[in-house]
Amino acid sequence: MAQVVRQLECPARLSLAPSGDPPFIAFLPRSVTSTAAAPALPFRNALFAMLGIGLVNMLVALDQTVVSTALPSIVAELHGFEYYAWIASAYLLASVVTVPVFGRLGDYFGRKRFVIAAVITFTVASVLCGVANDMLFLVIARGLQGVGGGMMVGTAFASIPDLFPDPRARVRWQVVMAAAYGIGTAAGPSLGGWMSEHLGWRSTFLINLPVGGAALYFIWVHLPNFQRPHEGEVKIDWLGAGLVAAVLGGLQAFIEAVPKDGLTAGNITLAVCVAVGAIALYVCEKRATHPIIPLDLFKDSQLVTLFTLGMLSGFVMFSLIFFAPLLLQGGFGLSPQQAGLLATPIAACIAIGSVLNTRIVIHMKKPTRILSIGFGLLLFASIGIAFANAGTPHLWIELPMAAVGIGLGFILNNLNVFGQEIAGRERFGITTALLQSTRMVGGMLGTSIVATVVQHHYRDVVTRTISVLGEPAASQWRPRFVDLRILIDEASRLKLIADMKPTGLDTLALIDTARDALVQSIHIGVWLTAVAALAAALLVQRISHVVFRHG
Repeated sequence: MAQVVRQLECPARLSLAPSGDPPFIAFLPRSVTSTAAAPALPFRNALFAMLGIGLVNMLVALDQTVVSTALPSIVAELHGFEYYAWIASAYLLASVVTVPVFGRLGDYFGRKRFVIAAVITFTVASVLCGVANDMLFLVIARGLQGVGGGMMVGTAFASIPDLFPDPRARVRWQVVMAAAYGIGTAAGPSLGGWMSEHLGWRSTFLINLPVGGAALYFIWVHLPNFQRPHEGEVKIDWLGAGLVAAVLGGLQAFIEAVPKDGLTAGNITLAVCVAVGAIALYVCEKRATHPIIPLDLFKDSQLVTLFTLGMLSGFVMFSLIFFAPLLLQGGFGLSPQQAGLLATPIAACIAIGSVLNTRIVIHMKKPTRILSIGFGLLLFASIGIAFANAGTPHLWIELPMAAVGIGLGFILNNLNVFGQEIAGRERFGITTALLQSTRMVGGMLGTSIVATVVQHHYRDVVTRTISVLGEPAASQWRPRFVDLRILIDEASRLKLIADMKPTGLDTLALIDTARDALVQSIHIGVWLTAVAALAAALLVQRISHVVFRHG
């Protein structure tokens, strides 16, 4: 490992085109740059610091993949499928707000103290999630987890350019991040499925404790506390942060409410409030001296493109991660452990894609082509999953899952590197934070929209199916079939079969029809991810002039 990572250092430094010239990224020898890069850390110190950041990355990866596999079991025990999206969205919404706040604080005060606080907050929230006794408590605890996750993303990931000012070395050192993320994501689905099936879903949150403890040690002992000088009072745009939370939370509530209730007076009022909030946010950020969302960053078309790509990648990534287990367990009737094993290629191949990326992207004449390849793989994967059914051989399910992972491995790290270098060193923290935030916004919108589509379509199909039974049987049994627990939880399913036996109805056929309805519903949602992946692949062409030059 040491020999591999030592080869990652490269005596090059990034230079941006002069103002007014077409923007590009070029690598020049240090000798021709007028500003010396920050002194490099000794190899041992850098490696241990990166291990700490890598464990933070693993903590985030484990939480996403382990919990997503356990979600159907959580819903089966705590009830309330209407909260399915909120388990993911509460985390993402809290992260969206805290990432830029702590990205900004880290720019001013140094990142180490906030990384430590983040790891502690995240692990404590994990314990609260594990002891939740109803869905509302779990959603609130997930929100607190999102605060810790947002702090970690906004500060720990932004520490990497502090450690490695040379962008070529930074790209190569991503092998440590890829390995940590790969271990977390590769173990996550199968571990989550096994723990959920044999130890209960609560255990899937407690797995964060040992990883959090190890991350806390390496960060506390080995991460340097880089801090750039600043003058005057440091101001945080708390009003802007509050407006961001209100606008995104209101938008999510509107997305979920309209398909269920239509354009009622309440929903129209909610839409007006969201629009007014968005206008107020714009005015607030325009006037703020230290805005939570620096609007001047959005004047750079390259950064706007990268932010949009981050949002689309989050839309695809989180939608597939959170709904693939529901498709496999509820739609195909697999156990949590079987579903976890089938979903494992997503996680494992993110690491493979990241490792491949670090070896080839710096040698490409047009590095952005790897983004096109990545989004192309996501498009292929979405189409493959959209055609999968219960009779599809498992190999043909695993292949698109693997394509998701490799595609994300080609996308996520590169978006960060391109964005950091286009924005410049003074904005490393806030740019990294906004890239992560846009990805989370995309994930929040993706899970909300897909959950709404799935819930609405499933309810409609099942209602039409049950209506053929006639009254009063249809009214009696409709609520039982609309509840997804009959497809996920064997005890609920057996009880329904026993309760319907005296009626003489073919209960098993009705359950199979409900499974088909769920599969159709999730397929519609997956087609939305295919559209998002296609749009992103086409959008990459807008930054095709970004190039690496060897010094």
